[in-house]
Amino acid sequence: MFPGLSTAYWLTLHGLATVVALLLYVIASHMLHQRRHPSAAIAWVLFILLMPYVALPAFLTFGSRKQARPRNRLALVAPDPAAPAVEGSWAVQTTLALGQPAPAAYHALHLHADRHEALAALWQVIDSAQHTIDLCTFILGDDPLGTQVIERLCVKARSGVKVRLMLDGLGRLMGGRPDLKPLRDCGGLVTLFVPPLHSPLKGRTNLRDHRKLLVADAAFESRRVWSGGRNLAGEYFEGAPGKAPWRDLSFDLRGPLVLQAQALFEHDWAFARGQAPGRLQPVAPESPDGAQLVASGPDQTDDTLHALLVTAAYRARERIVLATPYFVPEPALLMALCMAARRGVAVDLLMPARSNHRLSDWARGRALRALAEAGGRIWLVPGMMHAKLAVFDEVLALAGSANLDSRSLFLNYELMFAFHRSADVRRFSVWFDAERSPSRAFVAKAPG
Repeated sequence: MFPGLSTAYWLTLHGLATVVALLLYVIASHMLHQRRHPSAAIAWVLFILLMPYVALPAFLTFGSRKQARPRNRLALVAPDPAAPAVEGSWAVQTTLALGQPAPAAYHALHLHADRHEALAALWQVIDSAQHTIDLCTFILGDDPLGTQVIERLCVKARSGVKVRLMLDGLGRLMGGRPDLKPLRDCGGLVTLFVPPLHSPLKGRTNLRDHRKLLVADAAFESRRVWSGGRNLAGEYFEGAPGKAPWRDLSFDLRGPLVLQAQALFEHDWAFARGQAPGRLQPVAPESPDGAQLVASGPDQTDDTLHALLVTAAYRARERIVLATPYFVPEPALLMALCMAARRGVAVDLLMPARSNHRLSDWARGRALRALAEAGGRIWLVPGMMHAKLAVFDEVLALAGSANLDSRSLFLNYELMFAFHRSADVRRFSVWFDAERSPSRAFVAKAPG
């Protein structure tokens, strides 16, 4: 009836909704102590300005990437006030500055040469446990391999071993919803980390626990840990009809370092069950050529792993080797790698010619071209390679669960082991060179 008045009314209402959405964005970011990259902050603001009715619900559901009180950051092992200050390389000092635990001693490090060794070590760690088994994984497959894992855990639970299994809520769906009832029925404890439909993380349902960790008998001298990039599903060990098994990197070790892995599991377990983490016992720092856990994710004040990788790229003098299934780095990390290559550091990147995520393959082109143009060498392996590794000179080797993309470095709960002993750092480089042998060199092409 009054088209001019009606249009003005709806424009006013739309403007009010946009202002309210922007205010909520600012207030929530401030109250939750969120620190975003400028490009991410600009993207959210533009999204809200253009589509406030869609952007505001999306922000409230997915927009936060840190826990509400980052000042209460995770301390994997409580420091011993009487312990002397830790000395060590720039890598040790950087990890300590990022709030990670001091290096601890370890022994019997076993890098799994292939899927057969990885599976044999997995079974051995589970079967040899006498007191406790704590297992955290992103995916547990609803397949023969996943069934075997559950069956072996059930055997240990029936024998009196305390068994705890923690699965990521979304990862369980991706694995096909394996039947966990048999493990519960025989006394095992099972919990899901942030189930998608009833998440305890309000505004953070996109944050996933991507850590892979098996800890056995942590409180005893026989303590042992199995970790790396492998999920517990058939494609990582046995393959599927017509499909080769994925190439990956995993390892196991013994010693006091296992206590750091246990502390991380305890922290995540308590959080997933809505409980307060228990008090950690002080552990004296060991030699600076030991190893330490590097936890990255919403439970850390800093973007721990990203900061360590950028620092390491600038500190490297001779060689950087990287293995990842997905290479979509944030600009600061890409710049650090390119500058390393330009100043003469040998930068080698190993990744699958075609990964299991086509969108990631499409998105990686720009970063690969930039690294190649700077002098980096990119190697493409046939089949799917899922390994995660970063080695800097003979000073630092990082192996664990994190990919070189923004989801892993800024959103996921991730875990990397930082090895400082030069002999073991070289072992990871040898593994890299062996995995590189069937690859072909990437040739940069102008975008079409």
